[in-house]
Amino acid sequence: PHAGPVESKNEAAMSEVVPEPRQTPVVPMKPMGINASLLGYIGIDTIIEQMRKKTMKTGFDFNIMVVGQSGLGKSTLVNTLFKSQVSRKSSGWNREEKIPKTVEIKAIGHVIEEGGVKMKLTVIDTPGFGDQINNENCWEPIEKYINEQYEKFLKEEVNIARKKRIPDTRVHCCLYFISPTGHSLRPLDLEFMKHLSKVVNIIPVIAKADTMTLEEKTEFKQRVRKELEVNGIEFYPQKEFDEDLEDKTENDKIRQESMPFAVVGSDKEYQVNGKRVLGRKTPWGIIEVENLNHCEFALLRDFVIRTHLQDLKEVTHNIHYETYRAKRLNGNGGLPPMTVETEENHESNL
Repeated sequence: PHAGPVESKNEAAMSEVVPEPRQTPVVPMKPMGINASLLGYIGIDTIIEQMRKKTMKTGFDFNIMVVGQSGLGKSTLVNTLFKSQVSRKSSGWNREEKIPKTVEIKAIGHVIEEGGVKMKLTVIDTPGFGDQINNENCWEPIEKYINEQYEKFLKEEVNIARKKRIPDTRVHCCLYFISPTGHSLRPLDLEFMKHLSKVVNIIPVIAKADTMTLEEKTEFKQRVRKELEVNGIEFYPQKEFDEDLEDKTENDKIRQESMPFAVVGSDKEYQVNGKRVLGRKTPWGIIEVENLNHCEFALLRDFVIRTHLQDLKEVTHNIHYETYRAKRLNGNGGLPPMTVETEENHESNL
C-alpha cells in the first residue's frame, strides 16, 4: 500500500534532478573571448596575397576608348596616361592621311608591365568623329562597336564548352573629349553622351585646358556639369552604383569638384628647377602636366588607374553588360543566341 507514495516521491525527486543536467551545457556555450595563443595563427590575412598572386599570373585586361574631334590631343593624352607610346600615332598612322569620311574605329593592343604586373591595354580610337559638316548620328558606329563586343562576350559565355577565361574586348571606359570653348557643350556632345552613357562608362574630359584662364576653366567646368545634369546625362561614377557611404563621399567629391577633368597632355620632357618634367613649352613658361596647380592630369590618371580601374571593369560587367545580356536573351525568348556553328549545322541538316 505504501508503494504508490514512494514511487511518487521518486518521481518528484527525478523531476527535480532532470532539469539540472540539461542546464549544465549552457554554461560553456556563453560567448567567451577566444584566447589567441590557444588557437595560434590561422592565416586569414593571406587570402589577399593568394588573390594577388593569381591575378599577377593571369594579368589584367583594360580597354579604353577615346572619342572627340581631331586635334584635341586624344593620342597624346593616352600616351601620357600610360607613360608609353600606346596610341595609333605611334602605330604607323601618318599625319598626311586624310580625315576619314565616316567614323573609323581602330583598336590597338599593348602589353604594359610595371612591378611584375602585366596589363593588356587596348586603346580604341575613333578618328573622324565630329569632323564632318554633317555629324548626324555619327555616334552610331561607336555604339555598334560597343554592343558588338558585348555580343562577342555573350556568345563565348553561352557556349556549352566555353573557355575557362573568355577574352574580354568590352569597352571599360570611354574618355569623351570636350573642346575648350569656354561657352557650352555642343548639341553633338550632348547627343553622344545621352546615347552612349547607357551602354558604357563615360568620363568627360576638357582637352587642351591650357588655352583657358583659371577663371574660365572653373566657370566652364561648372557650366558643363550643369548642362549634363539638366539633360539627364549620367557620367561615371554613376550615383546609383555607390556601394557604401565611403564610396559615396569619395565619388561625390569627384562628381562635384573634379568632373569634367580639365587636362593637358604631353609626351615631351623639359628641365624645370633641375628636375625633368612632362610639359608643354609656351613663350611665358612651361606647363607641367603632372603639377596640379597647372592642370588636372594627375587627378585623371589617379582616378582612372590608381583608384577606379577595377570598379570601371566591374560596372561594365555587372551593369552595362548585364543590361545588354538581359535584353538580348529576352528578345530571343529566353534562349541563348544561336552561335555561328549551330546555324551552319542546322543548315547542313536541312
